[in-house]
This record gives sequence, C-alpha cells and structure tokens, in this order.
Amino acid sequence: MENKPTIAVLGGTGALGCGLALRWIRAGYKVIVGSREREKATAACAEMRTLLAERDVDAKRLSDLDNVAAAAAADIVVLTVPFSHQRSTLDSVKDQLSGKVLIDVTVPLMPPKVGMVQLPCAGSAGQAAQAFLGDGVRVVSAFQNVAADHLKSDHPLDCDVLVCGNDPDARAAVVQLVEACGMRGFQAGPINNAAAAEALTSVLITINRQFKCHAGIRITGV
Repeated sequence: MENKPTIAVLGGTGALGCGLALRWIRAGYKVIVGSREREKATAACAEMRTLLAERDVDAKRLSDLDNVAAAAAADIVVLTVPFSHQRSTLDSVKDQLSGKVLIDVTVPLMPPKVGMVQLPCAGSAGQAAQAFLGDGVRVVSAFQNVAADHLKSDHPLDCDVLVCGNDPDARAAVVQLVEACGMRGFQAGPINNAAAAEALTSVLITINRQFKCHAGIRITGV
C-alpha cells in the first residue's frame, strides 16, 4: 500500500470525480480532492466519508485541498472538470504538473446538443491538454465512457475503459488505476486516439436517453 501513488482529483466535488475518488480510496490509494475553492472540496470529502463509513471503508486516506495545492502534493493528477473549465484549470496548475502523469477525463460536450459529437479544433480535449502542457507532462485520456452513477455505487462495474496517451508507461500506470476501480482498461494508442473515446460519450448519451440507462462500452474478442 505504501508504494501506491497519491492521486489528486481536480474537480473532485463533481459526481464523476467523487466516484473515482471513492473507488480508489477503497482500493487503498491516498486521494486528495481538489477544487478551485477548498471549502467545496472539504464539503465533498465530508459526504464521501459518510458513504465510506456506510461501506465499512477506512476514510483516513482521503483529504482535501485547493486545486493548486492538490496538484503539487500528488504523484498522479486527474482532471474531472467540464470542458468549459478545462483550459482555465490546467492553466492554474500547469507548474505543479511538470514531470507528472495527468489523467484527462474531459469530454468536449457543448450544451444543449450534448448528444451530438462536437470535437474541438485540436482534435480532442486530450490532444488540447497535451498541446497546452507540453511534453513535460504525460497526458493520458481515460474514463470518458463510464457513468458517474456506476462509479459512486458499490456494485461491480460492467464497463471497459479506453486509455490513450503518447507515453506507454503512463498508459500502463493508468490501466492499473482502471483495474483498481474494478474495470478492464485497454491501451488504445496515442493521445490522438482520445477523439474516439470522447466522441463515444455523445453516442452513449443518446443511447441512455433512449433506454433510460447508464450505458458503457465493452471490448469483445480479446
């Protein structure tokens, strides 16, 4: 357990960030919940501690800080903010990310047409993050196709995760974190391929609306 990396979840006050934090805490990782305002992170951690207590999980490994301090204190940083806040959040923590792995969970959803694929000019949110941060940060795109409701629950997850990034070692590290959440992770190539996973989110939203569910993806034949 002592060898596990410390994870900072920026935007950890939202449903997706909270779900990932809960799963990693249960798997024995130390997790820091970050927010632009630390008070919001503190409130989110209080709610998570209640959930962890109900599940008989030790919450001592959970803490809160503002985004900048959280990114500085972590070995791996996870970005779980809306697309509209991606650039500003990265700009605020850019110096703290040098030499680290950044897991970018951002999906370029543009309301009100969130069920329609609308990829940014950079090709994908993951590519935009890598271009902005430069080669000194190893950006890995993952977790776009996992429903927050499933992550926050205590039941097994029937979902696979596509992991895209230019650094194979960084991709492998993220696959381990996917497995710690109870899912299968697949290295899916360079950061350019993040466009496929991000686009699938709009497809899944359309399916969810049709069947009133929280659909995911599965890789078959492996």
